[in-house]
Amino acid sequence: MRTVFVVLWSTIVLLKLAIAARLPLFVDEAFYWLEGQHPAFAYSDLPGLTAWLIRIGTELFGDGLLAVRLPFIAISALVPWLVVRLTAREFDTQAAWLSGCAALLLPLLGSLGVMALPDAMLALATILCLDAGVRLLRNVTHGAALLLALGLSLGALSHYRFIAVIGVGIVALLMIGKGRDALRDPRVWIAIATGAAAWIPLLVWNVDNAEAGLRFQMVDRHPWALHADGWQFLVIQAAMVTPLLFAALLLAAWRFRRASDDAARFLALSGGLLVLGFFVLGFVADTERASFHWPLPGWLALLPLLGFVLLSWPRWLRVTMWATLVLGFVGVVGYYAMVSISEVRERSAGLKWYPSNFAGWNTLADAVRDELAAMPDDTVLVADNFKIGAELGFALGHPRIRVLDHPLNRHHGRAPQLQLWGLQLDDRAGLEGRPALLVTGANDVKFSALLQRYQTVCARMGALPVSRVVNADRGAQRFILSRLDGGAARSEGPCITPALAHIDTPVPGARVDAPFELRGWAVKDGSGIASVAITLDGAPIAQAQYGAANPWVVERFLRGDSRDPAGANIAFSATLDPATFAPGRHWLGLTITGKDGSVEQWAEQPIEIAPAR
Repeated sequence: MRTVFVVLWSTIVLLKLAIAARLPLFVDEAFYWLEGQHPAFAYSDLPGLTAWLIRIGTELFGDGLLAVRLPFIAISALVPWLVVRLTAREFDTQAAWLSGCAALLLPLLGSLGVMALPDAMLALATILCLDAGVRLLRNVTHGAALLLALGLSLGALSHYRFIAVIGVGIVALLMIGKGRDALRDPRVWIAIATGAAAWIPLLVWNVDNAEAGLRFQMVDRHPWALHADGWQFLVIQAAMVTPLLFAALLLAAWRFRRASDDAARFLALSGGLLVLGFFVLGFVADTERASFHWPLPGWLALLPLLGFVLLSWPRWLRVTMWATLVLGFVGVVGYYAMVSISEVRERSAGLKWYPSNFAGWNTLADAVRDELAAMPDDTVLVADNFKIGAELGFALGHPRIRVLDHPLNRHHGRAPQLQLWGLQLDDRAGLEGRPALLVTGANDVKFSALLQRYQTVCARMGALPVSRVVNADRGAQRFILSRLDGGAARSEGPCITPALAHIDTPVPGARVDAPFELRGWAVKDGSGIASVAITLDGAPIAQAQYGAANPWVVERFLRGDSRDPAGANIAFSATLDPATFAPGRHWLGLTITGKDGSVEQWAEQPIEIAPAR
């Protein structure tokens, strides 16, 4: 089993390195990189350690993707060895290698490090605290207290969620006689005090900034009202941990909650209470953002007990568990591998699982470089929201991109930090008469709210001339580039926004095998639409008839906010004969020409043309 573990560990580390070198930067990683370019002890969304690690990686290894992620790969590679060490010392060597293999393959744990996220350091801090806890139950020593202080400090510098690990760990110690004895030792309290001191930078930041970080993490992002979505925790965790390992770890928590062995009992209580706590929290907490990774410290605590459960299982069930665990790991890591391939991202355009937070950034950066090259040297680059600002900042090596106020900035707790850095741009007056290139995201609000977003930006920045449309992956990621001169904040006349359009029929993915009618609508505030051309795979194939009435779209969907001069006459239609095109998958799109002379390529959608009969 030792050989199996070492081979598996080596293979997985190499696999992570290969993926991390190609996987586009996730938007949260990009913002942590941006934080690393503005060194501080704490930030609006996190303590400082994640940003510091990214800065260290880029200072040592350059500005590439792998450099950003190398510290996190190294940390994640250490965690399984610590699981092995703890299990071997407290229980059994053979069980230790089994637990180590499970730690490598557990999808939530095995994929750590592929992205530069705080969960890698959280896992390391958790296993250090667990190791210190079982040592303290045996005998309070200076070494155990020092290990506890290290784990508590690293956790405090990583994420607010580490508070759960601290709380459950103390409860678990209090439930065990020798744990209560350990808590009477001053060395343990010195370690706890050291860990508490590591929270001071975060607390100071919050005191200085009206508790913005605490309010976001603890209040603003959670409804704190009962909802039924909490039951999904069981399904999601069973899928992410894999069903049989999920059952085995829960069984371990139950069996050893009253064990005579203090170490086993401490691990069972720590893991079980953490998982149970996050399950209960799921009925009142945030359901909009990803939270499937929150219980990872609990599963990590239960891994050393896995071998005892597997001993009681028949061979066929153990084999099935390992097989499903391998499949789960391959599924999660395989997702990252597939997302790192540009052709796969393009093929997934229009699908629900399209990885928008990984996609389109290099394409956008290339377009921005071209536009800036044709503009004056003092041009200010302005991003619509923190995602665009951070991703372009990394791609262009520009950590001072100005960012507009946007719901996303507040939704993700980044608005206070942007204000502190002086990067938030409230209106055009902030440009101080300099020209600007404004990059607006067309996918960062709901489609029904996009027109309102354009109008909000227009009110602050003036008319939004469309100098270039960037359609990454057939428009699944879409950006509008607008060159703004250095003149007044608002020009005379109506504010012209980018166009808004929709193809009602055929729906994305539809199969067509006879002449069919294409129907949809398009609006453009201020100027109106001059013409709508239909494209297939990017080439024009027909001119639509534009100007039919569609009052429902104007009055209901757009809520009466449209300022298109055409009023309700914004519908278009065209009859297409698929028999004139090769069968198979094709991309249907629009070329929209505004009466102001702008030409915009709309996002494409797939259709299937059936073979001729």
